[in-house]
Amino acid sequence: MDTIMHLLQFTDSTFPVGTFSFSNGLETAAYEGVVRDARTLEEYTRAVALQAAFSDGVAALLSHRATLADDYDAIVRADRQIMLFKMNDEARMMLQRMGKKLAELAARLFPGNGLIGRWLSDIESGETPGSYPVAQGIVFALAGLDEEQLYASHQYGVVNMVLSAALRCVRVSHYDTQESLFRLSAEVPALYERARSMTFEDMNSFVPEMDIMASLHEKGNMRMFMN
Repeated sequence: MDTIMHLLQFTDSTFPVGTFSFSNGLETAAYEGVVRDARTLEEYTRAVALQAAFSDGVAALLSHRATLADDYDAIVRADRQIMLFKMNDEARMMLQRMGKKLAELAARLFPGNGLIGRWLSDIESGETPGSYPVAQGIVFALAGLDEEQLYASHQYGVVNMVLSAALRCVRVSHYDTQESLFRLSAEVPALYERARSMTFEDMNSFVPEMDIMASLHEKGNMRMFMN
């Protein structure tokens, strides 16, 4: 039961890593009329989830396995690799800020753990970026959670981040977002089946519309979120 409790804790929207500060470009998509109702919001959120599924999600899985194998070099490689997939500054900022917060929290959750101590030290010195998906992989492994739980939590977080932001900048209701969350959650097992066998070379994130929206947001005047 303790692992279930850990899963609920790490997936909760109040988990203090700063997800509420980012929207994955949704604010610009809403301003430009790309997202304007529940249907287009769900389409947009699905695109965000797909982009994360085979990039961030794979990095999380690889870091989880590397943690269990005590392969620190593989953790750092996953961390550096995922940053190469981020086309805009705000996406990199999002992963690094959330990753560092999770690393700092992990140091409290697992006091005296040598891997966490080394990881946080390398982040602070700039030796490694400290991305959020890789931090998730480390924390889930140390907490005894398996990689399916990790992947589900990661994808849930991506989807919920966008849908929660939508309540503040799109004309949708809580009912709309919960219905979308229910449908999109049902698609995660199929994404995991594809992602589980991917290596560093297989990672991909080609959803150019998302990068365009995020790039426009960097210079936009209408801002509620950092991304």
